[in-house]
Amino acid sequence: MAFVIAVAQRKGGAGKSTIAANLATAFAEEGRRVALLDIDPQHSLQRWDAVRGNSPKARPLHFEAPSGWRVPGVIDRLRDQDVVLLDTAPHDDTDARVAVRAADLVLVPLQPSAADLWSMDATLDLARKEGRQVALVLNRVPSAGKLREQVTAAIHERGLPLLEPVLGNRTAFAQAFMAGLGAVEAAPKGSAAAEARALAAAIAALKEQ
Repeated sequence: MAFVIAVAQRKGGAGKSTIAANLATAFAEEGRRVALLDIDPQHSLQRWDAVRGNSPKARPLHFEAPSGWRVPGVIDRLRDQDVVLLDTAPHDDTDARVAVRAADLVLVPLQPSAADLWSMDATLDLARKEGRQVALVLNRVPSAGKLREQVTAAIHERGLPLLEPVLGNRTAFAQAFMAGLGAVEAAPKGSAAAEARALAAAIAALKEQ
């Protein structure tokens, strides 16, 4: 039975597509059967997948870009996969609701900023109404400064479930994405790859809870 993960955040630019791609490739590296669905109208992952087809480094994974109303049927068809990842639209309430309703876990990425903290409430409310498990992950975290500590403290004060692994503000993620790859494929021994693997492991552990 597939573990369905909706990567969702109302604010644009939080890094949903990058996180979905890196999780998909990290899970595929482990030998899991992975499906990646792009339901964001911007279709960044659709273009990523098109580039991916030309790379000998790319591990096999199933990709589709269904319209929002087709998502439940597509997920039912992909139940034989180990992991199904959904990259959701930032502002479309209807498609976001469909994705969250179909998910086992709603993964909410946010950069360490006040704007990201404030904008995630709508996604959290939607997940709560649908009775879905939620996990937050910090993305594009700077290597220095107190901003991470401040945002982490604010999240903990609200009692929200924040995953311990973070993705740093690394050019390796952007370079891999441009090549149609995840960090574990483009530079498997790099720090970005290690962060992607740690995040995938933390999410896999949630399935067992």
